[in-house]
This record gives sequence, C-alpha cells and structure tokens, in this order.
Amino acid sequence: MDFKLKLADAIARVSGLEPTAAADLLETPPNPEMGDFALPCFKLAKLLRKAPAVIAEELKNNIGRVDGFDRIENVGGYLNCFTDKSAFARTVIERVLNEGDKYGSSSEGNGRNICLDYSSINIAKPFAIHHITTTVLGNSLRRIYDHLGYRTISINHLGDWGTQFGKMIVAYKRWGDRQVIESGNSTRELVNLYVRFHEEAEKDPSLNDEARAAFHSIELHDPENWELFEWFKKVTLKDVAKVYDLLGITFDSYNGEAFYEDKMPAVIKELEDKGITKIDNGMTIVDLSEYDMPPCIIKKSDGSTIYATRDIAAAKYRKETYDFYKSLYVVAYQQNLHFRQVFKVLELMGYDWAKDCVHVNFGMVSMEDMTFSTRKGNAIYLEDVLHALIDKALEIIKIKSPALENKEEVARQVGVGALVFSVLYNGRIKDYTFSWEKSLNFDGETGPYAQYTYARSCSVMRKAGEFSRDNIDYSVLSDDSSRALLRAIDSLPEIIKQAAEKYEPYLISRAVIDICSCFNKFYYDNRIMDDDIAVRNARLMITDAARTAIRTGLFLVGLEAPERM
Repeated sequence: MDFKLKLADAIARVSGLEPTAAADLLETPPNPEMGDFALPCFKLAKLLRKAPAVIAEELKNNIGRVDGFDRIENVGGYLNCFTDKSAFARTVIERVLNEGDKYGSSSEGNGRNICLDYSSINIAKPFAIHHITTTVLGNSLRRIYDHLGYRTISINHLGDWGTQFGKMIVAYKRWGDRQVIESGNSTRELVNLYVRFHEEAEKDPSLNDEARAAFHSIELHDPENWELFEWFKKVTLKDVAKVYDLLGITFDSYNGEAFYEDKMPAVIKELEDKGITKIDNGMTIVDLSEYDMPPCIIKKSDGSTIYATRDIAAAKYRKETYDFYKSLYVVAYQQNLHFRQVFKVLELMGYDWAKDCVHVNFGMVSMEDMTFSTRKGNAIYLEDVLHALIDKALEIIKIKSPALENKEEVARQVGVGALVFSVLYNGRIKDYTFSWEKSLNFDGETGPYAQYTYARSCSVMRKAGEFSRDNIDYSVLSDDSSRALLRAIDSLPEIIKQAAEKYEPYLISRAVIDICSCFNKFYYDNRIMDDDIAVRNARLMITDAARTAIRTGLFLVGLEAPERM
C-alpha cells in the first residue's frame, strides 16, 4: 500500500484535483504530532476561492474514511492525516525487505540513455584533490539514475590536447628517462618534468616556441611525437586507475579532446553552411550578444580550435552514438559561461536536443588554504589524501575495535568513505573546505558514523540469528522512536527521485544520516531481544529494514557498507 497515493486519490476524488497534483501538494510534517501527511490548503485558496480553514473542513468531511488511515483533522487550514500505525509499520517494512538492495528503485527511466561526463582528468597531470567533487558527484548520479531504471553511459572526457603536450615532449626529450617514469609513480615524474620546463622557460623563453612546434607536430601526427603523446596517456591512465579502484569507479568511455580533433572540420563547415558564424579579427565566432553572452570562438586566427568547438563535436557524437535522453556535464561552476555558450550554439544549429544538455555545476574543494597549480608543483594528490585517510581510519579502528579481524579492509572502506561522504553531504554548488577531523568522526554527521550504524544493525541481526517472520506484533512499533525510524525509512524512495531531479546526491546523504540517527535512538529506547517473541520479531524486522535502507543509501552516494567495525 502506498499511503501517499491512497490519500492523494481520496483528496482528488472530492476536490477536483488530479491525483498527481494532490500528491505533489502533500507534505511530511516536521512534527509527527501533526500527522504523517499534511495538505496545506493555503495553496488551494485561490483555486477554490475559499478560506484555507473552510477548504480543510470540507475536505475532511467529504473524504470520509481512507483505507490505512486512522483519522484526518483540520488544524489551522492544514489537513493533517494520520496513518494506522500497525498498517504503516507493516507496509514500510515489507516493502523494504521485499525490494532489498533495490529499495527505492523504479522503472521510470524505462531504459532511456543518460550520458554523464565527469572526472575528466588531464593527461600527464596529477589526479589532484580538486578532481574529487566531479568524480564522486558524477559517480553518485550514475548510481542514482541506474537505480531509477535509466541506462547510464559514464564518460571520462580526458584533457588530452593542447600546447602543454608540446611542453611535455620538449621536457621529456631534454630531461626525461623512460625507465624512471615507468618504474615509479609515472604521473608524478611527468609533473616534475612539466614543472622543470616552466622553470627553464623562464630563463630561456625560446623553449616555448619549441613546445608550440612540438605540439603542432602532434597535430600533424608526426610518428615519433605521436608515439610519445600516446605513451603519456597510457602511463597516466595506469596511474589513475589506482585511485578509481579505491573509489570503486569505472567508466564506459575515455574519449577525450583528442578523439574529436578529426571531427572539427565537419562541425566548422556545418556552422558556416548554416550561416551561424562570422569572422572577427581573423577568428571564426558565433555572435551571442543577442543572448547577453560574449562570442563563442569556434576557430582562432591561427586556424586552431578551442574547447567549445570540441564540446560541440562531442555533444553531436554522443547524441548520434547514444541517442541520450539527457547529457550531463559534471563540471565546476567556473565553466558556467562556457556551457551556456555551447548549448546556445547547439540550439542555433537547429538541434532541439540542446535542451537536454545540462551543466551540473559545483563549488570548489580546498584543504588548508592550499592552491592547486601544476605549474608550480604544489598540487595535493588525491591518492595521497585517500591513503592518509585510510591510515588515520586504521589508527582509530585499532583503538575502537582491537579484535576486528579485517582491520585493513574496513579502514579502506571507512577512509575512502569519509572523503566521499564529506564531499556529498552539502549542496553541490557550495565551496567546501575539507576537514580531516570532522570527516573521520564516528559520532557526527559523517560517513564513518553511517557505516558504524550499519555495522551495529548487522551485529543485532547476527546475534538474533534465524527468527520467524510470521509471528510479528507490528502494533509495538507505535512508540515515538519506532515511528520516527519508519518515517525516515519510508521517505528514502521519494528522496532518491528528488536527488535525480535536482542532480543533488546530498539529499540522499542527509536521508541516510536521518535514518541512522533514528535507528540509534530506537536502539537505545527499545529492548530489541524482548522476551515476547512477537515483540522481538517486530523489532528485528524494523532493524533489518533500517540496515537495508542505510546500505542502499550509502551505495547510491558511493560508499561501501562494512558489516563489522
């Protein structure tokens, strides 16, 4: 039984509203004493030309009895609706346990394709801490859309084109050692060369001319330099795979900027043929002044293309290849203008699917006021941060759980989860400063707290062993802490949908913490292993439902759920 839909149908029957409109108006009151659902009749006053209190009273009288509800009251213009406590408990718990890890899933996606462009690392540069948000945000959105029945295509749009590769080739030929690079931490060795190039170029500016020439040779597919260029990509991807493995992230495509280079002429010709471009100071541009934007540069005066041209080509390729329902670009807010320009150009080209391209922007992450400049060589490597968190988690676990058998594995789950959860616990557009202390707190609103609560629920179920799922007294789950836990669990499916609609995984992170908080209160308020078998079984059922909901929520935001901690 879906209580919200039942109630919405009853309201629709007597109000003239469509059931979906009635369901959209229903709210969950912050205080359980105000009901399980509430209809604010203020929103109907203009439509029905009546005072909210009058509307609420008429609805209450006309609705009558609704299956699964105890009573409906008019309180100050709100229609407060109270479910039958036993029926609500049974319905919520049975749904969770029947669906298992699919709890909150749906078929709304109907197999439609969603492209997600995220992480997008730069070749021959460090996988630094500032890449964490795009990487874990994109991964979480992928899991959420998969959960809702979409078919996702994860794309790592590599930064693998530009003059910096000319610099890398010059630096490698002058100072590099292939054996050192391949035997050590390849990306760091390449970064050292990149940093040295800039140091030397400050003393000898002619190196910059040499670098430009080297990159031009890549554009012409010079065999020797092209082989080096491909090798830089190979060793970088091998290095970053270690970070992706730690995060549990995979990609369907690594097509980056270089992949679209041979598709540029067709894009430029199409733009010119459609009369969208003009020449300005030797550059080929699309004039967007009519839309309060600066011009979108398609081709520079020297004939080279830029990011925008390649992104237009990439959008066309993805539509032709995947026929996406939506194409999401999980990229920092500094690129807001860039994507507005690209999407507008696609629209001017006559592609109605331009409206299905979405820039999922986000704020920046910082640590201890440090900046991230590869040129100066002071980037904070994401791999270092993850391993430091794992080490710190191991220290804590050795103190809290000295008898735990798989300490190293749990430390990896907790350390990685601490960073991921801290990034996805606030709205994505906010700038974020990472705190070691807060992220590893087992008692705060953190990943370790959620994982520890999950492990606690698993411990309860292990100690209980097998139990009858038939002899259950659901009426005992009517106390305040049980009801709060049921409401928190029941809200997760709707929150998963909201997270997808708003591109905001933090909604799920917050919901998980809410379930954990409610479960811990329930755990302390109630004797789960009660002498009364029917009471014990009911409390074990709600514990099992809570752990399933927590595990599901943790997975959707990219965390593992250790069963012992």
